[in-house]
Amino acid sequence: MAGGWGAKAQAGGMLLALLGWVSSCVTTFVPLWKNLNLDLNELEVWNMGLWQVCITQEEGVVECQAHGSFLALPPELRISRLLMCLSNGLGLLGCLLAALGLEGWRACEDKPGRKQRLLLAGGATLGTAGITTLAPVSWVAYNTVLDFWDETVPDIVPRWEFGEATFLGWFAGAFLATGGLLLACSARSMRTTPPPAPTCRQPPSTRALAAGHHPPPKNADLVI
Repeated sequence: MAGGWGAKAQAGGMLLALLGWVSSCVTTFVPLWKNLNLDLNELEVWNMGLWQVCITQEEGVVECQAHGSFLALPPELRISRLLMCLSNGLGLLGCLLAALGLEGWRACEDKPGRKQRLLLAGGATLGTAGITTLAPVSWVAYNTVLDFWDETVPDIVPRWEFGEATFLGWFAGAFLATGGLLLACSARSMRTTPPPAPTCRQPPSTRALAAGHHPPPKNADLVI
């Protein structure tokens, strides 16, 4: 029963981890962290990401411009760049380590203790990747809320709002953390000792010799 639960937990954990890693990579590079609608020109929608700002017009034309300088960015965007890139690297490393530790993977099959350590390391790495995804996304979202409700800014000034990447980043971080937790917990149900080798059955003549009974010689004369 424990082995069946462990296999299901490993499959579910790997699926969540891969989905979270792909979502985290998409969140890092899409310019949809913040949205801005101008009251003077409602036909244009401004989108901001970690790397560039894009303007989408009603005709479907999209014009993007990269941020001028890394040092000129707000602190939350600078740190978010570093954390998201770190999260992508940790997510990939965690998936590789966890894959090598899966029960169905032939790598290190004769060393279950090493497979268990690889699975634990992969789960811990994926959990760290989830935290490094949730932290920058939540920080940018928090500053967006503060700027939106800032009473010192006149009401005629447009306000930035949440973009689609914000919600995708929250899901990505949750998937990475949950997948890492499932993989780490499933490692406890793995066997840490290799199964015993099957014993070879001895032929009858060998068992008789071991018991001290010697068979008669082949050339012995028959006694009548």
